[in-house]
Amino acid sequence: MYNISNRIAVVTGAGKGIGRAIAERFVKEGPEGLALLDFDFDLVSKTAKELDPTGKKVIAVKCNVADPESVKEAFAKVNEVFGRVDILVNNAGITRDGMFHKMTFEQMHAVMDVNFFGVYNCCAQVINGMRERAYGKIVNISSTSSYGNVGQANYSASKGAIEGFTRTLAKESGRKNITVNAILPGCIDTEMMRAVPEANMKAILASHPMQRLGTVDEVANLVMFLSSDESSYISGECIITSGSYIIH
Repeated sequence: MYNISNRIAVVTGAGKGIGRAIAERFVKEGPEGLALLDFDFDLVSKTAKELDPTGKKVIAVKCNVADPESVKEAFAKVNEVFGRVDILVNNAGITRDGMFHKMTFEQMHAVMDVNFFGVYNCCAQVINGMRERAYGKIVNISSTSSYGNVGQANYSASKGAIEGFTRTLAKESGRKNITVNAILPGCIDTEMMRAVPEANMKAILASHPMQRLGTVDEVANLVMFLSSDESSYISGECIITSGSYIIH
């Protein structure tokens, strides 16, 4: 459906969940190269091998997005193998939930370091190359939690920061033919959602207009569109993907 046969893409947090689904969606379109980054190298290596047993088009790279040096080394590896990055999908993220009056300094900073500064660190490694080549696609995975969610002051703040960053980087990069967008998944069927207590899940589904959770593939399809030239005039957008559970 989308021609990315001459593109090099990077997906962070690609070992499982939404990140893996994004990787699978990219592979279906046959990119020139795809680098899967994750803190869990064993997991992401398994994913890469399952998607490309030859290891010629899909590679796994260990990366802690919260650590600038780890990110620098990871992208050096990507550039060594593929020569450039055309598409960056910032998906890596963590939660450390808790009511704010009980939230620790460590909980707040761990989430901000991975979720927001991870996006910053990765974008910093690709933006100059994209500007020089006058081409780039950046897709940041935010969350509807940016609108506020009880017990997630840290997570909500990190995702809200991503959205402000996305809009600003889009304005700064437009003249260089670089698009920057964010996706805000709502209730998606992931390990995180499956950990929600049964009673809470029933309440969520009962109040959901579609009466179901979204799928990781539904998020991945939108990522694919925003990573393709078919979305060439869409930039600076923060697109809610919640089946109308959240409308703004």
